[in-house]
Amino acid sequence: MWSSLWETAKLSPFSTPFTNVRCQGQDESMQTLVKNRTISAASANGDSCEFGSNKYFALCGLGGILSCGITHTMVTPLDLVKCRIQVDPAKYKSVFNGFRVTLAEDGTRGLVRGWAPTFFGYSIQGMFKFGLYEVFKVYYSALAGEEMSYEYRTSLYLVSSASAEFFADIGLAPLEAAKVRIQTMPGFANTLREAFPKMYADEGLGGFYKGLVPLWLRQIPYTMMKFACFERTLELLYKYVVPKPRLECTKGEQLVVTFAAGYIAGVFCAVVSHPADSVVSKLNQEKGATAGDVLRKLGFAGVWKGLGPRIIMIGTLTAAQWFIYDAVKVWLRMPRPPPPEMPESLKKKYGVA
Repeated sequence: MWSSLWETAKLSPFSTPFTNVRCQGQDESMQTLVKNRTISAASANGDSCEFGSNKYFALCGLGGILSCGITHTMVTPLDLVKCRIQVDPAKYKSVFNGFRVTLAEDGTRGLVRGWAPTFFGYSIQGMFKFGLYEVFKVYYSALAGEEMSYEYRTSLYLVSSASAEFFADIGLAPLEAAKVRIQTMPGFANTLREAFPKMYADEGLGGFYKGLVPLWLRQIPYTMMKFACFERTLELLYKYVVPKPRLECTKGEQLVVTFAAGYIAGVFCAVVSHPADSVVSKLNQEKGATAGDVLRKLGFAGVWKGLGPRIIMIGTLTAAQWFIYDAVKVWLRMPRPPPPEMPESLKKKYGVA
């Protein structure tokens, strides 16, 4: 599969249209892989790897580890208060009240409870989320063809991100379950090393994955919105807001645009995924409960508890993740194709100059 992905990547409309590749059997002559468009080897423009190569996908996974692991760990205090508001709104009435009560009962160290499962869980999730997103985007675009990939690019972003998140959540689920128990069940465990044996003793292997389906319901819509909204927002910002073409922007200016597009995407992500997030938090707190039991208990109003802090958290988080991910690509000298452009065949078809 991996070797064939490099071949299909060459034909992807999401690869850069401004470079060229040297084909086997040719010395200095150039050959276009897609009509009116050329792609080049990494050595021609100083890139550290070739777009769509195994190394490219591996480095995307590394960028995902850094972007998700670091950012989620940084907002552990806010995540802890958010979870406690969701599972015990009578005690933790608001964000500020939640911080005050937590500090009074557990001290400063109490605000970082659950940092270890957060770091390891979201590092694993980030690796699969960003790495597989790039894989699926290249693979699906090659299957669809150049014209359909452009015309239905939003659908391409949605299906690619959903496919990636499906696998990412399988890696996240056990650590997310441990995190919620550590943060919302006083006396259950203080560390990840304590939590895992207790979870296995209480509920067996099923306890690690009983929240997987609600996690999919939370994370897949969230990730679909995160990637599709980001990609289209980035495209619109360069088209209507940024006063000069992307190629004329410095790397720093491009990262600022990336951060802005990421924050806008994050606000939408928080709203779309919040009800399922409330169910996940409550489900992992209550032993033996099902998602349906939790949903009936919370009611319509209950599933929206904690939305305010989650918008702040997810907006900042998503913006920071995209910023770090793009910065890693710059740092590692990875190919960073510009937003997709209409193929020449479609321009002729629609009479676009």
